[in-house]
Amino acid sequence: MELFKNTNFDFLGRKWPFIIASLILTAAGLASLAMKGGPRYGIDFKGGTNIYVRFNQEPPTDRIRAAVSAKIPGEISVQQITGKPEVLIGTEIRDEKQLNAERQVLVDTLTETFGEKSGKLDVNNAGAEAIANRLREPLQRANVAMPEEDLQKLAKDIAGYRASHGGLYRTIDELSAAGVKPEVINVAKQEMYAGPFTILQTDVVGPKVGGELRSQAILATLYALAGMLVYIAFRFEWIYGVAAVIAVFHDTVITIGLFSLFDKPIDLTVVAALLTLVGYSMNDTIVVFDRIRENLKTSRREGFAKIVNNSINQTLSRTVLTSGLTFLSALALWLFGGQVLNGFSFALVVGILVGTYSSIFIASPILIFWQDLVESRKKLPAAPARTDGPGAKREKVAR
Repeated sequence: MELFKNTNFDFLGRKWPFIIASLILTAAGLASLAMKGGPRYGIDFKGGTNIYVRFNQEPPTDRIRAAVSAKIPGEISVQQITGKPEVLIGTEIRDEKQLNAERQVLVDTLTETFGEKSGKLDVNNAGAEAIANRLREPLQRANVAMPEEDLQKLAKDIAGYRASHGGLYRTIDELSAAGVKPEVINVAKQEMYAGPFTILQTDVVGPKVGGELRSQAILATLYALAGMLVYIAFRFEWIYGVAAVIAVFHDTVITIGLFSLFDKPIDLTVVAALLTLVGYSMNDTIVVFDRIRENLKTSRREGFAKIVNNSINQTLSRTVLTSGLTFLSALALWLFGGQVLNGFSFALVVGILVGTYSSIFIASPILIFWQDLVESRKKLPAAPARTDGPGAKREKVAR
């Protein structure tokens, strides 16, 4: 499918507005990064607490985020696990010693938001000891004979079965699956209820681990750029590789700068988006470079700038189709994907726009600048021979 045929737009004649815009965006982004002391890193990179919570139905992530943010200070992230009724709640780490206290605050907050306000014990978020303490006196009042040893075993069976079968009882009647007798279940219904959620796991990402993840993300990006530089230099010429890497580096710097300007956090999902954009922008640039190489073989009489401009026009349909459709998908994710995908989709939206025009207005002008520089050096006149002085005398003697 070809949208444009035989176009002859003077792209390179309009390069300066785009170059100036790039310089302004780059300067603004770097200034913002300098004023803020670097990017605003997410919990993945600066350390924090990750708490996995399972719900008995589709988790309301926006409601969870609002409730937890009101109780726990600092940055809060709530991400739903794909294909599961589970969410990952991330909080900033202030003191690892406060982990248990923070976990309890989270449980209390979720219970207050989603649980019953009847004073009963939530069997899905209670340990064996709490279950035993809650049932001890009610069982005695109900004349259900149960020695302390049996009570402790019963409580452990209830908690153990819950942990080994998804972490959730949907109703108190499901206690029968753990071997609980009907008379005990009747008492349990009066004292406990099955809450709509349970905490599956709590992990701590310390500042040291966060720093290591940050370093690995930076190295991954640099390795990707270096590998592509080598590949393009081998496939084309070294100047093509330099131009492509400069364009991709330009895209990455502007995207990170916009994250700083809009005060958006950078986490592992954003790094994944940046690496995606590195490959996407590089591919777009290679398509243009490949057409330039083909046209150089068949149109040697034309000037290099004319060949580059023709190559851009010839690949225009492909650029509009691929970049346009990808941009629409990323834009839909940004507008309707919710908070979880906001950083990822924002990086894609910005990166696709910047990456598309950098292939045309950044990488290609670098090639033309280098070609003009090489041609100008070839045309420099040779230095005239001296007619007097020591050099001239030696030349006469040699003759």
